[in-house]
Amino acid sequence: MVPSPAPEPKVHSASDRPTPLLRAKRYDAPSVFEPANLLREGRRQLGRADVPVPAVCLLDPDGDIVRHLCGLDLAVEHPGWACYHTTLWTFDLDGTRVGVIGCAVGASFAVLLAEQLFASGCELLLSVTSSGMITSLGDPPYLVIINRALRDLGTSLHYLPPGDWSAAPGRLLDLVDGRLGGLVQRVVTGSTWTTDAPYRETEAAIAEAEALGIAAVEMEAAALYAFATARHRDVLCLAHVTNSMATGGDDFEKGEDGGAPDALALVAAVIAAVR
Repeated sequence: MVPSPAPEPKVHSASDRPTPLLRAKRYDAPSVFEPANLLREGRRQLGRADVPVPAVCLLDPDGDIVRHLCGLDLAVEHPGWACYHTTLWTFDLDGTRVGVIGCAVGASFAVLLAEQLFASGCELLLSVTSSGMITSLGDPPYLVIINRALRDLGTSLHYLPPGDWSAAPGRLLDLVDGRLGGLVQRVVTGSTWTTDAPYRETEAAIAEAEALGIAAVEMEAAALYAFATARHRDVLCLAHVTNSMATGGDDFEKGEDGGAPDALALVAAVIAAVR
């Protein structure tokens, strides 16, 4: 009897397998690499004291708030922050001690810092990012409380299963609802599109975001909200709508001193509402 030939090995094309972003994910499993362990070694190597960060912290992707505060000698470097990549500044905002990190731009970097801040004593994390207008809510600049963000990025897929949106903590949205009036710059609530490739904002992608009623495009919110959901943390993202992606001229104007006074006024109002 002639033996049957061995079956030909199946050759998998790239389209047969999901992207690595969707492989080997166990969303209920702990991470081997924990932020507290990195910070422990950072304190040892950098000679930093084991001092908790302020309960309220702020991410400032553009760095305008940090430059504003340092220019006025209102910020002091935190003595215990052991991050290898950043400086944590502290300042007083209407009686609340706040920690702020400048130039925390992009989803993966923002979440790396969020993990480390909450491991260091943070209880409420706010982010104020610049964003490009998708659906016009008026003439920029204006500020948006982000209630949900479209997940067009990679980082959120390490925290939550695939899905279209990351949502802000409902408790925080309820607390700020109706309590942010009286500010010089207009504040609205709306959704954003989070991308990790800002120079791939094509006409088709923008049209799809506009069809979804999205107010603006930015680079951090979907990841920070996925982190907040997975880790049960208080995070609220704010967008400073300043431009139409440099298509119309006179873009990226945030107001006085890079928009820092308006951003800080909103941050103060949010803190007063939720704490």
